[in-house]
Parts: sequence; structure tokens; C-alpha cells
Amino acid sequence: MPAGARRSLASPVVSGVLCQCGGGGAAAAATSTSAGPLTASGCGDNGDGGSPSLEHERRLQSLFLQLDVNRDGALCVHDLAVGLGRLGLHRSERDLWKIVKAGDKDLDGQLDFEEFVHYLQDHEKKLRLVFKSLDKKNDGRIDAQEIMQSLRDLGVKISEQQAEKILKSMDKNGTMTIDWNEWRDYHLLHPVENIPEIILYWKHSTIFDVGENLTVPDEFTVEERQTGMWWRHLVAGGGAGAVSRTCTAPLDRLKVLMQVHASRNNNMCIVGGFTQMIREGGTRSLWRGNGINVLKIAPESAIKFMAYEQIKRFIGTDQEVLRIHERLVAGSLAGAIAQSSIYPMEVLKTRMALRKTGQYLGMLDCAKNILAKEGMAAFYKGYVPNMLGIIPYAGIDLAVYETLKNTWLQRYAVNSADPGVFVLLACGTMSSTCGQLASYPLALVRTRMQAQASIEGAPEVTMRGLFKHILKTEGAFGLYRGLAPNFMKVIPAVSISYVVYENLKMTLGVQSR
Repeated sequence: MPAGARRSLASPVVSGVLCQCGGGGAAAAATSTSAGPLTASGCGDNGDGGSPSLEHERRLQSLFLQLDVNRDGALCVHDLAVGLGRLGLHRSERDLWKIVKAGDKDLDGQLDFEEFVHYLQDHEKKLRLVFKSLDKKNDGRIDAQEIMQSLRDLGVKISEQQAEKILKSMDKNGTMTIDWNEWRDYHLLHPVENIPEIILYWKHSTIFDVGENLTVPDEFTVEERQTGMWWRHLVAGGGAGAVSRTCTAPLDRLKVLMQVHASRNNNMCIVGGFTQMIREGGTRSLWRGNGINVLKIAPESAIKFMAYEQIKRFIGTDQEVLRIHERLVAGSLAGAIAQSSIYPMEVLKTRMALRKTGQYLGMLDCAKNILAKEGMAAFYKGYVPNMLGIIPYAGIDLAVYETLKNTWLQRYAVNSADPGVFVLLACGTMSSTCGQLASYPLALVRTRMQAQASIEGAPEVTMRGLFKHILKTEGAFGLYRGLAPNFMKVIPAVSISYVVYENLKMTLGVQSR
């Protein structure tokens, strides 16, 4: 059966279970005929915003019975495949599983009538949000230019022909525009595949923690903001970062030691570095500096997120999602504000990682010693190279991640924007590695300046003077001391933070992939 015939067969059945109120904008309301959205309140209701009317419920029951192939009072994946196929709505098994998973409240692997109704209501709310986000002109219709613009705002570039192809798959009347009814009829009983889904699945800085919180903050969908899920994502990300940093702390401390102490005359290797740390302070010494490194996650993430949101408002864009260059500017400024706020903790982390056994009683004792002997200025040693390092790190990380994301979406995103675990981990690992590589010389100079003040009687060094000294005595290679353990921790850090993030999401009640 041709695709157009399948749609024309399905449309009356779909419209038959919907109320008569139209929706989706002025144009959609004006042109609404027999179809309208299935809403939690409105035309199909009893007037109090509660359950649908008896007539509307009979329509839903009729559709439910048509889909319930084996007549057992519940819809399984097989029922949906056969039932929707008879209506001309052919979905992949993966899509059908997503439908069941989204509506299955009692986790029995199938949908009873109540779960089916709730799924349709929740699904239509998502479709409304998506339709409104695409309808840039607010005229109740979506055209090819609006699809191209929405994707361009996210950094996804498609041609006009590709946008028209998307339109043709939903356009029933040949106008090359989609009204609310066409949009709803096409996507009913189909997992939402849209721009917000790209934002939902392709989170980056919230999920992955490699010890440096310099990445551009993630965007959140309208639904995530309205339901309050955004703060749960941030809490899950913070917890994942704490576990990830703790697990990779020995490699991070080794990196700091190599950045500060390694030279041509003292060629410290990885095995030798670990041996030296254990010999000097035992196994526990491998985690020196980790406590403050974990403690700074919460204030840094909170300040960064709030600053990012304020900067977005200051930019004054009317777009729901910032363009790539706007994200880079807003993210870099937010990162600078957050780093400025917690920078004394960065200095403490370096000093704690470099301390000898018995040198300090703890973090507070270390802070008191620095303040008493070196003054408040010591807490901002290395501040300038740290600020300068934000731009190459955030810029390269964002550019690489967006490029990899767009490549995958254009080549492989057929039924869903969900890339799967391994693609997401690979993209996160590659972008973080490239970002760190670009900013590493500045990070090394920052660490040496932070440590320099702890050497009694040592002359004050400037960023420029330190760069010259390293290049003169060690060559360009000297700017990359400690790079090996730094790269060694990227893959385990990304993997651990992802696993913990997903588990914390479920614990906090955020729907997982």
C-alpha cells in the first residue's frame, strides 16, 4: 500500500479518538475540521479538567480494542506492531518498545487501558511543545525554513531539500507546510523524534566529568524546565563527577606532580611516580587533594548554571536554544565567573596534592598557613592562565562534540536522536581529549604558578616569564609534562561518570534512556 494511502487510512481512525477543539496555533484552530488534540483538559473533558467524557472514552476504547490483537486487555509490543500495521502505521520494534516503556507504569511490559490513555495524553503534551518550538513565526504552521532554522540553532545543518523531505513525510494536503492536525496525526503513537529529543539525548557537560569543569553548560528542554527535571540532572551530574574524580584521583595527583616536578633532569615516569608517592605517604597519599576537588563541584556547577542562564537573558535572544557561537560566548563567560568564585579552592587542591606527609592537618590548616605566610594574593596565583585556558578548552570541546553529534545525526539518526551508550561515550571522550590538549600548556603554567608560592623564598614568576623559562630549558615538550596520566584518566572518568549519572537519574526519578 502506498505511503499516502496508509496515511489517509490511519487519519480518520486517529481523528476519531480525538476531541473537537483543534489547537496548535491560530491557523490550526481556524482550519480544524474533525480532528483535534487529545488533551488533559478541554473539549473532550467533563469540564473540570479531569477525565475525558464518556463519548471520548468510548472512542479511546474503540482504538484500544483495535490494537489489542490477542484480546487480553493489554497492549504488548506484538499487539502494537500488528494493530498499528492494520491501520497503516508501521513502526520499528525499537519504537514500539519505547512506547510501551514510556507508558508502562506498573512495569509489566505492556499497557492496560488506563496506561494507554495516560500515554496518549502525555505524548500529546510533548508534541505540543515540539510544535511550538518549531513554529518560529507563530502562525500555526511549520515550513521548510523553520525546520532548517531550528536545526541551525542547535548547530545541525541540513539542506532545503532535506527539510522538504521531512515535510513531505507529514504533509497530507500537499501545501508543503504542516499544521497542528497533520503534525499530531503523524506522530500519534510514535515516539517523539524532534529537536528537544536531540537536547535530551546529547547532554555533554552534565554527564561527563574529566576533572576540569570548563565545558559549556548543557541546554535543557522546555519540558525539563517546566517539570523541574533540570535540577535533578545537575544533582546527578554532580554525584557522578564526585565518584568519577575519586576513582581517578591517583592519576590526577600524578599529573600534578609531573607538571610541577618533572624536568629534563628529573624525568618522572608513571610507574616511578606512583612508586614515589606510595613510598612517601603510603597508599592513602594517592588521594591527596581529592577532598577539595570533590567539594568544589557543587558550588562551581551551581554558580556556572545560574550565570549561564543570566547571560542568556542578557544576550536577549528570543530563541529557546542558543546558537553555537552564542553558547560558546555565554558558556565561556559563565565558566569565567564560576572559576573566579571558587579559584581559591583550585589553589588549595594543588597545594594539598603536592603536600608532604604531616605538612598540613587538613584543608583548613592548609588555607590558614597560606593566608598567614603568603597573604590573600596567594589564593589567586595562576588566575590569568586559568582564565585564558577556558576559551580554547570550551571552544574546542564544543566544536568537536557538535561536529561528531551532527555527523552521527545526519548519517545514522533514522528513527531516533538517541545515539546509544557507546556513541555518546566516544563523542564525549574525543571532545574532552581535544579540549584538554588545546589548553594543556596554560593548565601546566597555572599549576606551576599555584605551586610556586609554596616554595619559601622563591622569586615571583609571571605567566610570560614561566612560558619563556620552560621553552628555554625544556623545549615545547616541557609544556606537556603530565599529559600521559591526564589522558589515561579520560576514558575511565567518562565511563564512570556516565554509569553513575544514569543510575542517579533513575534514583532521582528522571526517566532514563
